[in-house]
Amino acid sequence: MLKAINPKLLMRDKAATRNFYINKLGFREFGSADFEGYLMVEKEDIEIHFFEFKDLDPKENYGQVYIRTDDIDKLYKSYAANNLIHPNGPLERKPWGQWEFSMLDPDNNLLTFGQPI
Repeated sequence: MLKAINPKLLMRDKAATRNFYINKLGFREFGSADFEGYLMVEKEDIEIHFFEFKDLDPKENYGQVYIRTDDIDKLYKSYAANNLIHPNGPLERKPWGQWEFSMLDPDNNLLTFGQPI
């Protein structure tokens, strides 16, 4: 019965979030209306929603999303070429059987990308 999960993350500035996800990560905005304080983006089978929280302190934001991929090398090279990978999040083989890398968005939401080894 369950079909998908669409995380809802915090954002301080809709234009900055839109720019990061669309122009840097290759997502596209979707939805039939531009709702104030709300943003929806998608890429392939991934959908992420954002709601505005102007008083967010990024140092206190612990939003996290784990995104599975089937071509982690290509994705990593693309994002690394644009200096998007967090210094503590390079592509690594993890003991739990995944290849993973990570980055932070403008509001300190952690995006981890993974693929089974």
